[in-house]
Amino acid sequence: MIDIRNLCKSYVTPRGRFDALRGVSLHVREGEIFGVIGPSGAGKSTLVKCINLLERPDSGEILIGGQLLTNLNETALRAQRRRIGMVFQGFNLLARRTVHGNVALPLEIAGVPSAEIQTKVSRLLELVGLSALADRYPSQISGGQKQRVGIARALANDPDVLLSDEATSALDPETTQSILALLRDINRQTGVTVILITHQMEVVRQICSRVAVLDAGEVIELGDTLSVFSEPAHAVTRAMVSAVTASDLTQETLVALDARIGRMRTQQPDDAVALWRLQLSGGDAGMLLSLLARDHGMNVSLVQARVEDVQGVPVGTLFALVQAGAHALENALKDVTTHHATVEVLRHEPATR
Repeated sequence: MIDIRNLCKSYVTPRGRFDALRGVSLHVREGEIFGVIGPSGAGKSTLVKCINLLERPDSGEILIGGQLLTNLNETALRAQRRRIGMVFQGFNLLARRTVHGNVALPLEIAGVPSAEIQTKVSRLLELVGLSALADRYPSQISGGQKQRVGIARALANDPDVLLSDEATSALDPETTQSILALLRDINRQTGVTVILITHQMEVVRQICSRVAVLDAGEVIELGDTLSVFSEPAHAVTRAMVSAVTASDLTQETLVALDARIGRMRTQQPDDAVALWRLQLSGGDAGMLLSLLARDHGMNVSLVQARVEDVQGVPVGTLFALVQAGAHALENALKDVTTHHATVEVLRHEPATR
């Protein structure tokens, strides 16, 4: 559906030349929700502006539905831009137009007959759940409602592609959830291809089927969302994923664990005691601990866990205290990998006798 080939874009700044995009290549499939994520300054906003040619790339190609955009003149490009809807972080609504009037604007510009505009705007407002607010002005509605107006406006010309540039970053968590649910529903109902630009890995986790990670103007990682979350290859990606799925033990917890491990060794001197960090990428966390206890005769105690749903698969971190004979612990370590998990031994205390 969308092919981006070796895209380069630079700017001249007071400090010299800045390369915002350095050979970016991506393929976005028709009808998917594709995430583009990266830290501040990674090139995300430049990329989205280049996709609809609001910014002209220095080199490279952009094709939508097989049509090469970068070679079009301004008249042909204006026609192609109607195939691309845009949702902005700052809403960009006209204060003197009502909700209805804001959604109608692109249709008026396109010369659509007024009767058809009325019908289409009513349908779009119903789609985004704002039929009752058609006559209100932007100053009279909430941030989440403004973004819904922006989404309806972006869909007015029946685009093939919907670009969402940090559309949820100015919203509170609850409103963000509602907007993501709306984008997911629109994608399912209309089949529109969505490119979602964000710095929030949590947003990608919930809605995107695939994701590209940008850093310093380059694609450093690309894959389906589950793979990127469960097996991030690049340090930047690992840091971003960790913010969503990782769980760390506080110093207070570690002190309490020291005392607990001491008691366990005193009560069962023939057993070794270990603290494990388990990285889960599928399967059931509770079931995993139960199976380890049953199959290896271990005493397993969950200390802390943070597990998130990624495309219907649980991904996250568990800390567990385990106690058993040395041989049983060794076999359990080997068994963990058969249950969609990896294990890191943070502490191991051998038997005292």
